[in-house]
Order: sequence, then C-alpha cells, then structure tokens
Amino acid sequence: MGARLILASASPRRLELLSQIGLVPAAVAVADIDEAPHARELPPPLCQRLATAKAVHVAKNFPGDFVLGADTVVACGRRILAKAADEAEARKFLKLLSGRRHRVYGGFCVVGPDGVAHARGVMTAVIFKRLSDQEIDAYLKSGEWRGKAGAYAIQGSAAALIPKIIGSYSNVVGLPLAETAALLHGLGYTGE
Repeated sequence: MGARLILASASPRRLELLSQIGLVPAAVAVADIDEAPHARELPPPLCQRLATAKAVHVAKNFPGDFVLGADTVVACGRRILAKAADEAEARKFLKLLSGRRHRVYGGFCVVGPDGVAHARGVMTAVIFKRLSDQEIDAYLKSGEWRGKAGAYAIQGSAAALIPKIIGSYSNVVGLPLAETAALLHGLGYTGE
C-alpha cells in the first residue's frame, strides 16, 4: 500500500472538493495553529504561511504520508476580510465588496512522504455586482455568511451576486483543485 493522503483542515468544503475529483483522504486532522496575520503581513504570504504551517504541523503525526494543508484569504485591496464575527461585520464586508473587484488567495502545501514541504498559491479575482440594501439583508438572513472568509459563499446563493470571476472557481470555494491535483501527482501520489 502506498502513502496515504491526509487532509490538514477542518473545512467540510475542502473535503467535498477533494472527493469531487476522486481524492478521498484516509484521515482528516486539524492543525491547532494561530491563524492571526502578522503585523503588516500581506494576503498572499499569509495564506501561504498558514497552509504550510497546517501541513507541517499535521505531518508530524503522519510520517511517510502525503499531508495537504490549505488556507483561503479574501482581500479587498490590502485589507484582509476574515470570517465575520457577527452580522454587523458581515454587513460591513458585503457593503465593502459591493460593486467592486476583490481577490481570493488560496495557499496550499503538501508535505510529501519524505517530509519535504511543497507550497503553492493561486489568486482568483471576484467581481460583485452593486448590492442593494435589500439584497444584503436577504443574504444575511440566509445565514450563509457564517464561518466564511469575506462573509460569503460563492457556492451558495451569493452566486447570484457575482457576475464574474477570473481564475479558479474551486479556489474561491476553498481549494484550487487543478493545481492541488497537479502538485500531488507531481510528487508521486497515486491515490491507491
């Protein structure tokens, strides 16, 4: 039996995305790391650092396996839009995103059976239409914003608010699938 795939993430969306392309992790292990940005840390390095930290942390318990860590950062300019703490903050985020283009950065890292970490990053541009107060109210009422970076889930009803994206759709959901599959394949993961 070959090396197994271990997912270093508590995100049910990442697990669903992987299964969508036939990659079913043998185990899911949550990395207990501090995810707070460092002072003046920009979004791309932040998501790369967190993805790598998650994979490296979990890999300690799974020597000889492939361990995949990932992180998603939503940014409007240099401002990082984390998971909204409450409805008021979610409203603030949606008003900020309304009628604008923002970026979703996806960082992912695979620690191979040899213990070496391989990190990559992807950026997707997301364009929101101009949102009315009624549209924001309706979206907030749906509750989909809870637990989502930037206070929206593109795979849900927010899809009606986003006329265009440039780049990887699965990256916005939580994991850039084509790039992740290519990295795993390039490192020798066969899925058997």
